[in-house]
Amino acid sequence: MIVTPDLSFEKKFWRSGLLHIAGMDEAGRGALAGPVAVGAVILPNDPHLARTLRGVRDSKQMTPRQRDRAAAHIKETARAWSLGFAEADEIDSLGISAATRLAAERALAALPLAPDALLTDFRLNPDTDLPLASLVKGDQKSLTISCASVLAKTARDALMCELDAQFPDYGLAKHKGYGTASHRMAIERLGHSPIHRKTFTVKYPEKMA
Repeated sequence: MIVTPDLSFEKKFWRSGLLHIAGMDEAGRGALAGPVAVGAVILPNDPHLARTLRGVRDSKQMTPRQRDRAAAHIKETARAWSLGFAEADEIDSLGISAATRLAAERALAALPLAPDALLTDFRLNPDTDLPLASLVKGDQKSLTISCASVLAKTARDALMCELDAQFPDYGLAKHKGYGTASHRMAIERLGHSPIHRKTFTVKYPEKMA
């Protein structure tokens, strides 16, 4: 079922006088290769915003073409946006939760407009003193988080396609580093590349029950 996010949570902040609300979400947390990416978006307090960004929702519920079109529209509409990444070696060193927080903090630091408060998807809680609402399935509830989800996903997918040219035998452009059967077979055959997360468990297809 497709769920349409709205601005209910943003309006609570706006009514309290906090106008620059940064929505944040991640992409690539469960992948076997490549970085984890976090998007941050500050939308304008515009009564027509839901109509302007109609069709934007949880990036997992959108096709690649829909995401690419939406990403361009989000960047044109947003008051500010940014991206943060944590690389595979940082994920191996810190663990995925801490590395995702690091990517979130980098995205926050890169925002050209200082936020007054944060809306984040559940588990994505950067180290900050800002007022913060962490929402379970936030990318399905908050339009700002959905926008961040789209930017994180499209940026990470584009990066994985670039990395495919450097490591062409893993099929990165197709699966974007996630643990598909073909990807796991490639890891078993070739071993880990420099962009693989070596601390992540790989269940090889022929060894699975």
